[in-house]
Amino acid sequence: MTGRSPLHNANARLGARFVDFGGWEMPLQYGSVLGEHRTVRQSVGVFDVSHLGRLSVLGPGAISALKIFTNDAAGLEPGRTHYTMLLDEAGGIIDDIVVWRWQEDDYWVLPNAANSDTVRAAIEATGPDVTVADLRPTTALMAVQGPDAPQLLEEVFGSAPGRFRTAEAGSVRLAGTGYTGEKGGEVCVAAGEADGVFENLLAAGAVACGLGARDTLRLEAGLLLWGSDIDRSTTPLEAGLEFAVDWEHDFTGKPALEAQRDRGVERRLSGLILQDRGVPRHGYSVRSGDSTGTVTSGNISPMLDRGIALAYMTPPVEMGAEGAVEIRGKWVPAVFEDPPFYR
Repeated sequence: MTGRSPLHNANARLGARFVDFGGWEMPLQYGSVLGEHRTVRQSVGVFDVSHLGRLSVLGPGAISALKIFTNDAAGLEPGRTHYTMLLDEAGGIIDDIVVWRWQEDDYWVLPNAANSDTVRAAIEATGPDVTVADLRPTTALMAVQGPDAPQLLEEVFGSAPGRFRTAEAGSVRLAGTGYTGEKGGEVCVAAGEADGVFENLLAAGAVACGLGARDTLRLEAGLLLWGSDIDRSTTPLEAGLEFAVDWEHDFTGKPALEAQRDRGVERRLSGLILQDRGVPRHGYSVRSGDSTGTVTSGNISPMLDRGIALAYMTPPVEMGAEGAVEIRGKWVPAVFEDPPFYR
């Protein structure tokens, strides 16, 4: 059964085109994906991201429970957020996750939509001293993103949390997080208040943007998508996510990841920019010297007006190396560059 956001009717009134995201009927776009993308880069947009997981993790066992993740939640101060992952015993990425810490034993865990139940079960399996609740049935989540987002958040809520920080404005919870590479934050409100908050954001100048633009924005920013760029067949070291691994604590999959670290990775996720016209798509072949690979995410960058992509290359390639992507039987030249593609 497909879930629906508390903002579904509001989205429909705005003319949203809906598609399935992780079992949820969500707005892909309201108008032009290109226009919505540029709005976020140049001013401020608001996304309905209520499909994303939101788990409340409470109790004296909360810190211990969240040690299953790669980034140690014990080192996260109240009022802060961080990026982390849940791995399997082989070091594969079950999900990538953002954690918000409110108080000593009070956390929110935000997994991807399709993995919320899996992450919840993993936390609950750690012991009896932790209570996990799914907040999705009772809340809505919006992302306010763009260079003008902090000013708009301050105007609407009286608070604009800094990067990776949290804030509270009455019943509204905010965090300085997002998935576009822009300033801004994510806003969680009770389902019954969602329409009013959404309208206030629009009235203050935010433009409603769909998940189509969110995907092109995150690709330009070099942010990875679970299910395309990372999954159980990839490890944090292969994906360039070692910054979210705290080696000083025991987490699920640590021995396998340590073994890979010690022997070195055989492949690595790299960014590339086409040097000629073409659109690199998921699954397209890539080559560079003796290295070969496959595109995991690719599209036209609206801000650069050229094709950009992420691809796992075996063996890893040096940044600045020349290569090519096979597009409809033609090898289109490309150069490997470290994301973000657009700053």
